[in-house]
Amino acid sequence: MSSPLLCLNDLTSGYGSAAVLHDISLEVDRARIVAVLGKNGMGKSTLLKTIMGFVRPMSGRIMFGEEDMTNVGPNRMVRAGVAHAPQEHTLFPDLTVEDNLRLGVISDRLFRQRLPEIEAVFPRMIERLRQSAGTLSGGEQKMLLMSRVLIAQPKIVLVDEISEGLQPTMVNRMAEALIRARDELGIAVLLVEQHLSFALSVADQVAMMKLGEIVERGTPQELGEGDRLAAHLAV
Repeated sequence: MSSPLLCLNDLTSGYGSAAVLHDISLEVDRARIVAVLGKNGMGKSTLLKTIMGFVRPMSGRIMFGEEDMTNVGPNRMVRAGVAHAPQEHTLFPDLTVEDNLRLGVISDRLFRQRLPEIEAVFPRMIERLRQSAGTLSGGEQKMLLMSRVLIAQPKIVLVDEISEGLQPTMVNRMAEALIRARDELGIAVLLVEQHLSFALSVADQVAMMKLGEIVERGTPQELGEGDRLAAHLAV
């Protein structure tokens, strides 16, 4: 049996001497979507930043495949095949949509080869190729952020609250994009979310985070299609 693509073992991290995450253990298999749910302030974004190397662990291990990546920086994680779609946009507003997308690939050949995959999911990005990223709407900027991740074709993408502030039709489009990444491109996804129905529509596994700890985990079916999870989010 193959090992998980990403494995967190008893991970504790935080800021200064204050721990935010407490003994987190979590696995993400290849070409699977794992959703981490929880209200604001529960440590979800800190979890992704710790995996990426922006926040250093206090204890525990981060394994990526067979490699121990516990204390490496973001550049090393990116080279290993980890992409990050953070809650705060990391676009270059003065560059065009096309230039932002080209940052996700290493050659013009790959850019041309993979552009049809972006058009299939986010056709609006193709219509906006010559437009400055900073002039896009908030929803379009999130589309561009996800497009740049997909065109890079990483092994795994860490997605932070991508549905926040989006209209329902755009939330559905984001769900389609994540499912396509998993099913057609073989990309694993660690999805941090508060939007319960969106997360459950795409996730193979779900973990509920509360005060820096995982308090529930399983498939959506095992967790009652969201009933137990909704109770945590409502409290």
